Amino acid sequence: MELYQRLPPDVVKIVLVLFLSFLIGLEREEHKAAVGSYSFGGVRTFPLIGLIGYSIALLSGTQLLPLTVGFLVIAGFLLLSYWHKLSTSEAAGVTSEMSGLATFLVGALVCYGHLWIATTLSVASLLLLDLKTALEKLAVRIAPREILTFAKFLFLTGVILPILPQQEFSGFHINPFKTWLVVVAVSTVSYGSYVLQKVTKKQGGVVLAALLGGAYSSTVTTLVIARRAARESHPHLFAGSILIASGVMYLRLVVLLALFNRQLMKLLVIPFLALAVLAVCGGWLWTRRADPSAENVQREFDPNNPLELLAAFSFAGLFLAMLVITQLAVTYLGRAGVNTLAAVMGVTDVDPFIMGMTQAAGALTPLKVAAAAVLIAAASNNVVKGIYAYSVADRKTGMQSLILLALLASLGLVPLFWLGS
Repeated sequence: MELYQRLPPDVVKIVLVLFLSFLIGLEREEHKAAVGSYSFGGVRTFPLIGLIGYSIALLSGTQLLPLTVGFLVIAGFLLLSYWHKLSTSEAAGVTSEMSGLATFLVGALVCYGHLWIATTLSVASLLLLDLKTALEKLAVRIAPREILTFAKFLFLTGVILPILPQQEFSGFHINPFKTWLVVVAVSTVSYGSYVLQKVTKKQGGVVLAALLGGAYSSTVTTLVIARRAARESHPHLFAGSILIASGVMYLRLVVLLALFNRQLMKLLVIPFLALAVLAVCGGWLWTRRADPSAENVQREFDPNNPLELLAAFSFAGLFLAMLVITQLAVTYLGRAGVNTLAAVMGVTDVDPFIMGMTQAAGALTPLKVAAAAVLIAAASNNVVKGIYAYSVADRKTGMQSLILLALLASLGLVPLFWLGS
């Protein structure tokens, strides 16, 4: 430690430049040996480029022009290398030349004292260089439309959200930023499940599809499984999987409540986690029961893109409508009106209503009233899913699903007894 303190600061910086640029050069040296053909640079060239970047930055001081000229000179030499590579090889990459430019910048960044940025840039460069095969395989596996899907996600989060005003309008306390933040949060949870389902496509069975689908949309998952049950004789497997999807719904709600209203989440986290564990474990045990058909059942559910812009704007509209209706119900109908509205909303997508309650709870609506409404909406949604399954699936699967989901809904209403006290 004493030796480190006695060393001139430039010595430490030069050693760091040599170390970072040597690592990049070492990786390029290994690449050159593996390829067996011409490739720019190695364990000597890259440290020299790093030292040149450091020296020019040191001599330039606060003037950017000399540093820019030095960067262009190095880029010129690298361009000659790439030109030679093009003339001697049919398939010529430019990765090594770009690594040389990055190494020059590492030297300059270290000189200006940006040690963390220089180290991060070096590590990122090493990862990109060393993971070439894995990244190329990933690029092949990703369909073009999935890139568009991710672009929509970035548009929702990085373009629309920052430009919205974070202030309340009208007597209904409508906040555009918070409204779109709710859309982003719900979309992110669904998109995460969507990505996992795509990555694990054709892997696992119906149970895995139910687990992932419950985070995406338990209602959609129930309908898909019920339709499949109508043509296959696996009542226990399908009914248990439907129960699992509804159990995951409670975990999804815990996450969303934690993001937007911690006080409301604290009231509901224990019953929701208990319901999730009971439903998932009970559903899994139910799937283990013997079915008339012994054939293995593979996954078929291919989820739709949850980031369609029209769907996002529609969700935002529903959320605002639920926010206004909930406030009107609280003002003119009281607790009974809010509970009735919660039960009715269970017939459709409960997310807009529950997200509306996160904004109203504690401010416009008492926490216990909001918590009760959330419980009723979730229970109502479970009953409706049971009716959907009974209507779409075969008789055995439909009856089992209806009974299991009705039981889950009944258990979901038990916390109302202490919330009402």
